[in-house]
Amino acid sequence: MGTGRFPRFDSSERTAAARRPEPAPRALRTIAIGGGKGGIGKSLVAVTLGIELVRRGLRVVLVDCDLGGANLHSFLGMEYPRETLSDFVLRRVESLSQLVITTPVPGLSLVSGARNAIQVANPMHQQKLRLLRAVAKLDADVAILDLGAGTHYNVVDFFLQAHHGILVIVPEPTSVENAYRFLKAAFLRRIRSVDASFGIRDLIQEVTRARGQRPLVPVEIVQAVAERDPAAGAALEREMATFKPLLLVNQAREPKDLSLGEGMCAASRKLFGLELTYLGHLRHYDQVWRAVRAHQPVFFEKLGKSFALDLASVAGRLLELPLPEESDP
Repeated sequence: MGTGRFPRFDSSERTAAARRPEPAPRALRTIAIGGGKGGIGKSLVAVTLGIELVRRGLRVVLVDCDLGGANLHSFLGMEYPRETLSDFVLRRVESLSQLVITTPVPGLSLVSGARNAIQVANPMHQQKLRLLRAVAKLDADVAILDLGAGTHYNVVDFFLQAHHGILVIVPEPTSVENAYRFLKAAFLRRIRSVDASFGIRDLIQEVTRARGQRPLVPVEIVQAVAERDPAAGAALEREMATFKPLLLVNQAREPKDLSLGEGMCAASRKLFGLELTYLGHLRHYDQVWRAVRAHQPVFFEKLGKSFALDLASVAGRLLELPLPEESDP
């Protein structure tokens, strides 16, 4: 391996941050790549992170869960496959493993996104559960779920059910604003389990209306509920304490962009009461984006030294994170 246009896994220029670990046998690790705004490079992050994890000796499957605009195959220079996620969601095939195809990158496989987006863009709850359970059974070490943009339930549900949900932002005000909206939407979706136990949906709506026109942030919702129902408030506090999305700054260009992530984590903690874990940044690299715009495959040797080192740092931090407690979706 390491010849031609394929990833050079044996490069001697890589730093200690990129050394291949010896992973112990473990369950498949699921990573969801999301963000509140389109056009921020989520798919590029998914593909390049997959390539980096493969370079470290892990078997990785990319699952294109952007049900309205699947495009991961394009990043790998592949034709649109005949069988896609549509066939699984609509039960034309029974096993998701039937849709796993090899890519030009050894060790990296792909489940391509929906061909008939209108039919599957809004899957029913049971269809989502079936898909999530099927992903967990794939024969791989890591599954990376590339999600669509926005805050609708399908995106948020996949984000919440993954072991690690990575929130991607770029150094733009609209991206940061949409990221905060995504966090709030994900938190409100997550506390459904508390609502099921305590029946607090009406209470949440009540306290929201009672505070006027300004929407409540998560920490205010918890405080307001706790004032009326201490047990429910305590349950919400536990959910808030365990809700720890990961943050990645993409397309960093200027020195100030490199501090955006830490600043956003601090703001989220202070204003929302939500704890973000900062994974790091990926610097903008023109050659990568030229390849994307030209519909050329993105491979490791095209990433550039700075981008590759950033990616190695992000992957290293990600693999150091413990898996959260398992929950049946």
